[in-house]
Amino acid sequence: MGANQRKALLIGAGAAAAVLIGKKLRGRPADLKGRVVLITGGSRGLGLAMAREFAAAGCRILLCARDVTELSAVRGDPKLSGNVSTFQCDVTEPGQVEKMIEDAIAKFGRIDILVNNAGEIQVGPVQSMTVEDFETAMNVMFWGVVHSTLAVLPHMLARKDGRIVNITSIGGKVAVPHLLPYTCAKFAAVAFSEGLRSELVGEGVKVTTIAPGLMRTGSFRNARFKGDAGKEAVWFSLGATLPGISMDAVRAARQVVVAARRGQAEKILSMPAKLLALSHGVFPGITTDALGYFSRWFLPKSTDSRSVHGRNVDALDSRPMKALTPLGRRAQASLHQNI
Repeated sequence: MGANQRKALLIGAGAAAAVLIGKKLRGRPADLKGRVVLITGGSRGLGLAMAREFAAAGCRILLCARDVTELSAVRGDPKLSGNVSTFQCDVTEPGQVEKMIEDAIAKFGRIDILVNNAGEIQVGPVQSMTVEDFETAMNVMFWGVVHSTLAVLPHMLARKDGRIVNITSIGGKVAVPHLLPYTCAKFAAVAFSEGLRSELVGEGVKVTTIAPGLMRTGSFRNARFKGDAGKEAVWFSLGATLPGISMDAVRAARQVVVAARRGQAEKILSMPAKLLALSHGVFPGITTDALGYFSRWFLPKSTDSRSVHGRNVDALDSRPMKALTPLGRRAQASLHQNI
């Protein structure tokens, strides 16, 4: 046997061993019927889509959000069939999170699955961003994940059973231009999620990192835009709407539920996101520079630091944008983004 053959044999054996170890660590898929699922940021968008899918699997649904109007609307959602309880909670406030977890466990006995989904998006060039923008993103999408995880973890460890699902982003693996505060927070969330899974091996608690690409959740209606707000809103909303680039939110939610049930380590949602992550893993410099040229040639240049809410961007309601974004607008209505 030659050196190349031995090398190929060793690589093949190593790959086979990795697969077997992965299956062993993942364990048997969980039966979701009767499980108690808490979803942060669950009143609209992907959070609501996941709630509906978990409910269809027979789970008891607990949702938290900051907005009482949104929570009131979701309680009447026919797809949840009344199988939902809501908590007003700001995940950036550890005291509120701890009280929510305590109240939920006191009422329902346990939390089987925690889905850390709360987030917000600020779009614009780095020159338009402030330190406060970075702090806000970190508070919601990193510290919010940490607060809820640390609050629920002792209960899961005591029972030696539980699932923690962290909704991060492809922006947590590849830094995307004009989304810098968002991607910084998501990178931190990915690190926390992956490290937590490693530390909990053998403890009965599985941690799953979900990295979605662009999705048709209607989120552009509730994003905030800086710089040239109109142009920023146009490119972002088109990316988060057009088929082939973006992913249907219901399909994404179904994949999240499957990943949670299986206890998968990671799931990247959408083929474009998978290809971008692969490209960055193999050719990090080339991928980063390519994104830089895309930004230089196609993205707006204004450095205006004023923040404009998506509902106040006139460009999104223009006739051409309405013609180009019917799928995104349908998602807005279905996933309570217009409330």
